[in-house]
Amino acid sequence: MSVAGTSTAPGGPEGRDARRTCVPRYGEHADLDPDQLPDGLVVADEHGRVVCFNAAAARVTAVRAADALGQPLDKALPLEDLEGRRWWQLTDPYGGLAIRVRQPERNLLLPGGREVLVSARYIRAEPLGPVQRVVVSLRDTEARRRTERSHAELIATVAHELRSPLTSVKGFTATLLAKWERFTDDQKRLMLETVDADADRVTRLIAELLDISRIDSGRLEVRRQLVDIGAAVSRHIQAYVAAGQPADRFLLRIEQPLPALWADPDKIDQILSNLIENAVRHGEGTVTMDVTPCASPREGEETGTSVTVSDEGPGIPEESMNRVFTRFWRGSKRGGTGLGLYIVKGIVEAHGGTITVGRATDGGAEFRFTLPVAAPAYLA
Repeated sequence: MSVAGTSTAPGGPEGRDARRTCVPRYGEHADLDPDQLPDGLVVADEHGRVVCFNAAAARVTAVRAADALGQPLDKALPLEDLEGRRWWQLTDPYGGLAIRVRQPERNLLLPGGREVLVSARYIRAEPLGPVQRVVVSLRDTEARRRTERSHAELIATVAHELRSPLTSVKGFTATLLAKWERFTDDQKRLMLETVDADADRVTRLIAELLDISRIDSGRLEVRRQLVDIGAAVSRHIQAYVAAGQPADRFLLRIEQPLPALWADPDKIDQILSNLIENAVRHGEGTVTMDVTPCASPREGEETGTSVTVSDEGPGIPEESMNRVFTRFWRGSKRGGTGLGLYIVKGIVEAHGGTITVGRATDGGAEFRFTLPVAAPAYLA
């Protein structure tokens, strides 16, 4: 493995151009700058002296590259395992078994108790030969901890949201089974309708979990079909009117001609349902929906379609707008899991689109998502 580095001697003025992260013998002919690597990289030569210590390693260990270069590996990188044993003495990369080629990633401790994820590779000129280089990779555990905390919060939130409908379902079904004859038909119908609504709520929560799993793993599938986006918005408005909302609360404006939009119709409905529901439940006044042609958010395509949903309510505070699409975000006095807008953003981006939030002309919240038309190749 060869890496590039600057040639200024250690101990000079501070700054990237004034310190050498790798000595020239390992980097003078390479194109890769070790400081461009996202993880910490530490390389020791055949004598166990550090010859490369990149910027990420300096950040993770809080040790300057100039101070680490030329030092013995166990001095520059004094690692201990979680039981307090010195890591390099345990693993003995230069004097241990000749068949070993690596150390798998594991949690180790730096001085002061800071945890890092460490893996190592032993480079030999020939099988069973002496170690010529030890290449060490360092990763900060903070990103992993944030992920673990996020997963724990997700589990806790969903468990809390599931408890209420499942308790209701269990209570009503147990009561009906035990005392069926004591209730009138109207009472039975009311209880069964409640059970049905709570079962739907559980189904929605499970669907949200599946969506989040697919978004986080990059496995959210988009099954593109020709979608009439104007008709889709109109259907959602009609559903709200049928459910009792006044028809004059909604204003739909469609700018023609619209380009043919190829998208996943079910996921488009999911986006519209979430954005319109937010405007109806948490906004005030008229809910306005504008469907317009626009420039494509995808490079290399000319046309796209945008949908804007706005209301006349109090809107979203300026300081909260950068958190609207994160997990568990809820505005003041808002219910739900706080996952809906996170999923909406994931669906829009899976289509190659973008979504933004801002303040509407009349002061309320304004969500705008833009999708590329994404016509199939055979229609091009």
